[in-house]
Amino acid sequence: MQKILNAAIAATLAMGSIGVASAAEAQSRGDRQEQRQDRRDDRRDDRNDRREWRQDNRDDRREARQDQREYARWQQSQRRYSAGRYQPPRGYQTRQWSYGQRMPSYYRSNQYVVNDYGRYGLRAPPRGYQYVRSGNDVVLAVVATGLITAVIAGMFN
Repeated sequence: MQKILNAAIAATLAMGSIGVASAAEAQSRGDRQEQRQDRRDDRRDDRNDRREWRQDNRDDRREARQDQREYARWQQSQRRYSAGRYQPPRGYQTRQWSYGQRMPSYYRSNQYVVNDYGRYGLRAPPRGYQYVRSGNDVVLAVVATGLITAVIAGMFN
């Protein structure tokens, strides 16, 4: 009788430990599924960030196109002005710039920026743009990137 009782107790204990193990295993499986779900959500967030970035780029291009319409891409100066002798940045030569090119950052230093544009009959540049002298020409360029949006040739003697 004692053997049967011991066997029953052992069987009950074994079943209880199996139930605890399977509950722990189910919980760890649930944790793994949550982790997988979190990773998927992170990927979706990244995808949304890329979409927003692309949308911002489209907006920037659209604004640039509108600015192009306001300013002619290439203009000939109506008058010639006297200004000091032009000295190109060290390592650079005077060259002809054209629409769509990028000016190096050396040209965007205060030495080459034309701040008194009204004196030379130029309209105020749009926000984020500046006039830069290059040789006898004046170039309208984006301050941050140096992208050229207009060239006014022969402004200076």
